[in-house]
Amino acid sequence: MKENEKNDVQLVGKLNDSIKNIKREIAKVIVGQEETVDHILTSLFSRGHCLLVGVPGLAKTLLIKTIAEVLDLKFSRIQFTPDLMPGDITGTEIIEEDRATKERRFRFVKGPVFANIVLADEINRTPPKTQSALLEAMQEHSVTAAGVSYELEEPFFVLATQNPIEQEGTYPLPEAQLDRFMFNLWLGYPGYEEEVKIIETTTVGNIPDLKKILNAREIIEFQNLVLRTPVAENVIEYAVKIVHSTRPENSDKDFVKKWVNWGAGPRASQFLILAAKAKAIMEGRFTPAIDDVKEFIVPVLRHRIIPNFSAEAEGITSVDIIKRLVD
Repeated sequence: MKENEKNDVQLVGKLNDSIKNIKREIAKVIVGQEETVDHILTSLFSRGHCLLVGVPGLAKTLLIKTIAEVLDLKFSRIQFTPDLMPGDITGTEIIEEDRATKERRFRFVKGPVFANIVLADEINRTPPKTQSALLEAMQEHSVTAAGVSYELEEPFFVLATQNPIEQEGTYPLPEAQLDRFMFNLWLGYPGYEEEVKIIETTTVGNIPDLKKILNAREIIEFQNLVLRTPVAENVIEYAVKIVHSTRPENSDKDFVKKWVNWGAGPRASQFLILAAKAKAIMEGRFTPAIDDVKEFIVPVLRHRIIPNFSAEAEGITSVDIIKRLVD
C-alpha cells in the first residue's frame, strides 16, 4: 500500500472516531434530531451549505452554536430583516483619520460573514439584494468591497433558516439561489418523550461542559479526503439516472411529464455523490454504495424540483414526486 493511501486509511478511521465523539458532545445539549445532525455534518465535510426549514423554537440556533463549539469554529448569527443591507453582512468601509498626520483613509471593517459557521436566520425576510450578498459569499468564499477581494476563512459553512408558517412580508429565494444549498432539511417537532427530556434538561440552569473534538485544520483535511474518496461507476450512474429522471424532457415517467415544470440540474448529481462519499467515510468505509446516495435524494432534490400548476392543484409536492421516482 502506498504511503498516501495508508494515510487516507488512517484518516477514515480518525474521522469515524471523531464523528462518534462529536455526536456524544452534541447530545449533551441537543435532545434527538439525530438525522438533522448527521445531515449537517455531512454537508460540512462535503463543503456544502444547508437550508433548514422549521417552526420557531426548535433549537436551530442552539444546534448550530453547539456544533461550532464542539468543532472549535468561529460562529456568527445574522438575523435577516427587511431593512438589512448587504454591508451589514459582508462589512463596510469607514473613513479613518491618522492622528499623527491627520491623513484620512478608508478601512474595511469585516462583517459577520467572516466566520467559519454562519447562521442566516430567516433568510427570506430580507430583499433579494441583501440575500445575494450572502449567496455570493457562499459560492465564491470571498467578499468584494470597493474593488478589493477579501478571502473568507476556511472552512466556511452557511446554514440558513426559513419559517414555513409565516409567509407575509417575505422574499422567497429564487430557484437559482436555492440551488446553491446542498440540502433542504425539514425540522419536525420532537416526540413526546424527547420533549419531556428537553424540558427536564433546559429548565434547571445546568450548562454542559463541551469538549472540542476537531479544529479548522483537521476539518479541511477531512474535506479534502472526501474529494479523494473513490466512487464506483454504477453509483455515479445511479445518481445521474435519478437526477435525469426529474427532468420532463428526459424522463420516461409519465407522472414527471404531468407534474414537473423544471427538474434538477447537474449540481444535484454532484451533491448526491459528495454526500454519499462523506457519509461513507464518516461511517468508516472507504467508498460509498447506492444506499448512501438514496439517503440524500430527498434533501438534495426537494428544493430543485419545481412542480407545475397541475401538481399544485392535486396537492402533489416535490417530495411526493421524489418518493415515486425512488420507488
